[in-house]
Amino acid sequence: MNPAAESHSFNSFAEFYPYYLSEHQNDSCRRLHYAGSTLVILLLVYVLFSQAWLWLLALPLAGYGFAWVGHFFFEHNKPATFKYPLYSLMGDWVMLRDALTGRIRF
Repeated sequence: MNPAAESHSFNSFAEFYPYYLSEHQNDSCRRLHYAGSTLVILLLVYVLFSQAWLWLLALPLAGYGFAWVGHFFFEHNKPATFKYPLYSLMGDWVMLRDALTGRIRF
């Protein structure tokens, strides 16, 4: 984690998001985030159509598992989830949207 951000308190997601992106500079890390987020969407669709509600328990593993592998093995930093859980979750989805729309590198 960026030492400057460790002591910083973000007042809004707009303030947090540039920091979030700075913690996701490695392409493999970002792509693992995208894979996890996509798997979360696919699992949700599956659960809604199959009504196999127990699969909802797999959502955190799918979403965070891929992301944490990216941070620990490629980005070599601590996931922002540990300090900023809500903003970090929002950041995952905004980063995926920004990649799909071409605003950031896929």
